[in-house]
Amino acid sequence: MAPRPKTSFLFRRLRNASLSLPPIRPIATPSSRCFSASAGLTSSSSSSSSSNSTTTDSAFTTVSPEEISHFNALASSWWDPQGPSRILHLMNPLRHDFIRSCRSSVLHDPPPPSTGLKHLDIGCGGGIFAESAARLPSTASVTAIDPSPDVLSVAKAHARRDPTLRSKLAYLNTPIEQLPVPSTPQEGYDVVSIFEVIEHVSSPAQFLDRCTPFVKPGGWLVLSTIARTWMSWLTTNLVAEDLLRIVPKGTHDWQKYINEEELRDYFLHKRTGWTEPRCMGVIYVPGLGWKEVTGSEKVGNYFFGVRRIAESDGKSNTD
Repeated sequence: MAPRPKTSFLFRRLRNASLSLPPIRPIATPSSRCFSASAGLTSSSSSSSSSNSTTTDSAFTTVSPEEISHFNALASSWWDPQGPSRILHLMNPLRHDFIRSCRSSVLHDPPPPSTGLKHLDIGCGGGIFAESAARLPSTASVTAIDPSPDVLSVAKAHARRDPTLRSKLAYLNTPIEQLPVPSTPQEGYDVVSIFEVIEHVSSPAQFLDRCTPFVKPGGWLVLSTIARTWMSWLTTNLVAEDLLRIVPKGTHDWQKYINEEELRDYFLHKRTGWTEPRCMGVIYVPGLGWKEVTGSEKVGNYFFGVRRIAESDGKSNTD
C-alpha cells in the first residue's frame, strides 16, 4: 500500500535533509563551540579571579541583533498559550520543579531560607517565568531583565493586569552587561535564572562571566538549553521548525547549542567557587507536554543548575 501523502512528504523531507545533516560530534568533545579558546567561550577571567573582576567594558555585549529581531517579531503573541511560545508555557512548571529540586538537594545546618527569596531572571522575554516566580509565597522579589524593548513592553503590560505583582516584580530593559553588579556578594540573588537564553547569545562564556557575580553565596544559577547532537538537530531544527512548525522557523541555531559536559567543565574547572552541579533532561511529547526523561540531556533539552559556594561550606566563596 502506498503511503499517505503526508507520510510520503515527511519521508522526502527527511531523505533530503540527511544530505545536509551537521557532522556528529562526541558529546564530551573538548573542541566545543563555547568553551574552547578557538571558539571563543573560554572564560574571560582566570579560574582564580574574583567573581566581580570580569571585564567592565561598557561597549561589550553578548546580545545578538539578529536574535533580538527574531524575538521582537514574536512579542505580540508571547502570552498566547496556543501561539508560537506555547512550548515555553508548557515548560514553565518544570522550571519551578527543577529550582525546588536544586535548593532541596543540599543539606545545610542551618538550612537555607525557604522564604524571602530574591530572583534575577535574565532574558525574561515576555515574563512567563518571572510572573509565576513573583506569585510564589516564598518569593520576596523578582528582577527580570531583557534587551528587547518590544518584548519587555509585552511583559510589563501583562503584569499590570495583576495588581499583586506591583510590589514584587520589576522589569528592566537592559542586557546583563549593563546591570550594576551587587556591591557585596551577600546583596546578590538567591536564584539567578537563564531559561532558553544561552543558545541565543553570541559569546556564551563571556555571557556567563557576567551572570555569575549576581548569585549570592549559597545561591543557585539555573538555566535551560539544548545539547549539540545530531538528535537535537533532527528534533529541534528539522522536525519542530521545518516539519511540524510548532516552533517559529529560525528560532534555533544548532551550532550554538551547548552540551551539559561543557557547562560542568566551565563551572568546576574554568572557574572556582562553584559546586553541586545538577542536571535534568526533558523531552517534549506532542499532546502531553514536557516530561523529565533520565539521560535525555545527552541528546536534547535539559536544565542545568550549579550552586555558589557559601562560607558555611568551609571553602572560599570567590569565583
